[in-house]
Amino acid sequence: MKKSILFGVIALSVAATASAQVKPEDQIKFRQAGYSFMSWNMGKIKANVEGEFNAQQVQAAANAIAAIAGSGMGALYGPGTDKDIGDRKTRAKPELFQNMEDVGKLAMDFNAAAANLAQAAASGDKAAVQKAFGETGATCKACHDKYRAD
Repeated sequence: MKKSILFGVIALSVAATASAQVKPEDQIKFRQAGYSFMSWNMGKIKANVEGEFNAQQVQAAANAIAAIAGSGMGALYGPGTDKDIGDRKTRAKPELFQNMEDVGKLAMDFNAAAANLAQAAASGDKAAVQKAFGETGATCKACHDKYRAD
């Protein structure tokens, strides 16, 4: 647990530095691309747990989700990304930028759940994947419910 907290603090420090190097409209574009790619991979896992289970497809999708979750996407929530910029729209609520401690906790929960999903997928056990998939989805929903506009 202490290791994950230290990692979170380091990630937030690096995120602040990295966000200064990317234009706000590009930060929004990149974070949306990351979330879209994770969503696509979550859809692949859902199709596998609800239908014919292909362990290789599930493992590849889970690894992609875990990689993006651990990539430091917090850097893409820098100053100026709390509102639309030109034709680049954001669904992040202003409350997200006012509650970074809570957002950081939600992000660490998601990161841990995504890593657990990848571990379950590596086992090839459909029941374990279903459970980890549900837990990962719940961490997504927890953030969406608080900080994403409809």
